[in-house]
Amino acid sequence: MGQLDQILSFPGLTLAGIAESFLAIKLFPEYYSSQSHLSTVAGILLCNYAFGILFWFLLYPFLFSPLRNLKGPRVSDFFDSTRPTNCSSIFQAFISPAHKSLLVTDRPAGDLWLDLVKEYPDEELLGLTFRRNSAAITHPRLLADVLVHRSYDFEKPPEARNFLRHVLGDGLIIVEGDQHKFLRKNTMPAFHFRHIKELYPMIVSKAHLLTNALKKEVASGGGEKGSGVIELSTWASKVTIDIIGIAGLGRKLNVVEKDSDPLQELYEELLEPSREKLTFAISCFILGYDFVKHIPWKMNDLFRHLTGSLDKICFDMIREKRDAITKKGDDHFDVLSLLIKSDNFSDSELKDQLLTFLAAGHETTASALTWACYLLAKHPEYQEKLRQEVTEAFPSGLNADAEASELAGTLEQMPYLNGVMNETLRLYPTVPQTLRQAQRDTRIGDHFIPKGTVIVLSMWLINRMPEIWGGDGVAGEFRPQRWISEAGKPNQNGGASSNYDFLTFLHGPRSCIGQGFARAEMRCLLAAIVSSFRWDLAMDDAKVMPRGVITIKPQNGMYLRLTPLEQS
Repeated sequence: MGQLDQILSFPGLTLAGIAESFLAIKLFPEYYSSQSHLSTVAGILLCNYAFGILFWFLLYPFLFSPLRNLKGPRVSDFFDSTRPTNCSSIFQAFISPAHKSLLVTDRPAGDLWLDLVKEYPDEELLGLTFRRNSAAITHPRLLADVLVHRSYDFEKPPEARNFLRHVLGDGLIIVEGDQHKFLRKNTMPAFHFRHIKELYPMIVSKAHLLTNALKKEVASGGGEKGSGVIELSTWASKVTIDIIGIAGLGRKLNVVEKDSDPLQELYEELLEPSREKLTFAISCFILGYDFVKHIPWKMNDLFRHLTGSLDKICFDMIREKRDAITKKGDDHFDVLSLLIKSDNFSDSELKDQLLTFLAAGHETTASALTWACYLLAKHPEYQEKLRQEVTEAFPSGLNADAEASELAGTLEQMPYLNGVMNETLRLYPTVPQTLRQAQRDTRIGDHFIPKGTVIVLSMWLINRMPEIWGGDGVAGEFRPQRWISEAGKPNQNGGASSNYDFLTFLHGPRSCIGQGFARAEMRCLLAAIVSSFRWDLAMDDAKVMPRGVITIKPQNGMYLRLTPLEQS
């Protein structure tokens, strides 16, 4: 199909139309007068475009597409007699559920995939749009081909990359091929497990700063017996920026201790899951940012302002770090220092890496921490079990001055702490779905996948599949004990039979390089909070809705009522 794609593309049809016009005028000079040459070209071009539309929207999906026999929604599903045909049904026929999910407002967007699997049971690959140019993997056994065996056959679609690079930079998340291999090799040392263990005392010290700040917030807010209501997601973002500031940049940002911080506020506004920002994102994913940026839309001005401000902050940080290394013999083993000392990156390239680590290094963990506290608010029995476990392990409290190996060894072996962490990451994967586009004709399992096909991977779906995690609603339940073995120790699989049954961090060369770091943060922050407060939900549970473009955040914030525990 590769040559046919080129011939019947818009440029191909245009070039063919011009050639056909000149040939027609040359062969039939008596018929085509000099006054009608322009109309001749226009007429032949319109005929070519009409044929292209006919082929791609009618002939190809039903007669030629290698994916034509895949089960899944078809155009007729959106125009049946049981529901009225309107603009909404026409719109739904043309776009993938991956894009539609960004606009869901009344329930978690990831549940669309669970509904689709129920409608088409026992199918491991589902066709999505009626054009059959997009498919979703609905069985873990096929994931190995996309993520490991043929990982470089599949790349993020260019529309998604061109939009996300303005937020994340051309870093590990965005770049592909040899450039990705080079970056991963050069940044891997900073995420070695031994280095992560050395960061535990620093993370615990930042966790203490967070709990102290929350106590002040609660005290100033009043409430019965000293309890008060706080919005957690903002505080979670602050403390994770502080942590990535030291681990990633080698500098103290001290965001938790400030009333406001430009960097934290920029990310909060940029990643706010408002309807207008989600509409802007889906427009960029479908039409491409290069097209959307020319639309007279205030979101374009806001997006340019926010991303431009981030770029400026990053360049300032890089300049300061270079000066520190040159003049003061900076010996920090942070990610930015490592990249600068490698002498492989220009300032512009360093800015891209910095954007990646700032965004991915703080927002994902902030989101996970927020959802963990939400689940513990809904399940006070697990909250109490976790509190008891932490108190028994640290009777004198978490100590940031303790040996790193001692802190890491204790926290990593605590059953309920790790169970709560892993179950949160299963139920609320911070990035709920991702897209890949075939760069060449390839295969997924027994299925031939033509070049250009978009493959959807839904972490939300795989992590909640009843066939893996339990039927009758069990898959969607919060059960930290899944991650505790019969011997009472943490396990790594939650009872699932395959690594691909848990997709939060992906797998293979495109897996999350910072997953060990994120888990370390989660352990320290959860342990500090649960040993300092008792809490419950201070808002209507129906208003707690996960939404977002890059990561899922609570659309209406996360309001918790904190009660400080008596200090011994």
